[in-house]
Amino acid sequence: MFRRRTQEAPENPPQVVKPGGKGRPTPKRSEAEKRRRQPITAPNTRKEAYRKLREKQAAERAKQREGMLRGDDKYLLKRDRGPVRRMARDYVDSRRTIGSYLMYIMFAVVVLSLTPVAIARLIGLLVPPVLLGAVFIEGFWISRGVKRLAAERHPDEDAKGVGLYAAMRAMQIRRLRMPAPQVKLGEKDKV
Repeated sequence: MFRRRTQEAPENPPQVVKPGGKGRPTPKRSEAEKRRRQPITAPNTRKEAYRKLREKQAAERAKQREGMLRGDDKYLLKRDRGPVRRMARDYVDSRRTIGSYLMYIMFAVVVLSLTPVAIARLIGLLVPPVLLGAVFIEGFWISRGVKRLAAERHPDEDAKGVGLYAAMRAMQIRRLRMPAPQVKLGEKDKV
């Protein structure tokens, strides 16, 4: 009897769009928090955390090593980066050098000097200085050739230390060189 009669609200009230507004109602805080929440994947124990960290680091190291083997500039050490250093590596890797066989020859000389034959001991005594002199001279010629080639092909690049870089690479065993050789032996057309 004395009750007020209320009008029923329409199911979809017309939305008033403000000029410059976002065009939708602001979500409730609880709804926004629900959307932001993600399940926590923290490890249960310290041991498990270290294991996950080691796995992640191992995967990263494997990725870097793979990039270094490909010769990708992004993964190379600072001393190996740049077009001049790449050219020096290719120059050395396309040639056979005495320095790359130095360790094999020195091992043979040590074994030879351990034999009881006097002439073998004499050879074991005389060969190392001659061999080291040959490696030094070869390193000088390689250094000079790389510097000359760098000046021709990359005149605007910094070629500081590229000769020593090439000479040191020439003394390494080919299979153990890092970054790995990108050219085959005798392939001088790429250089």
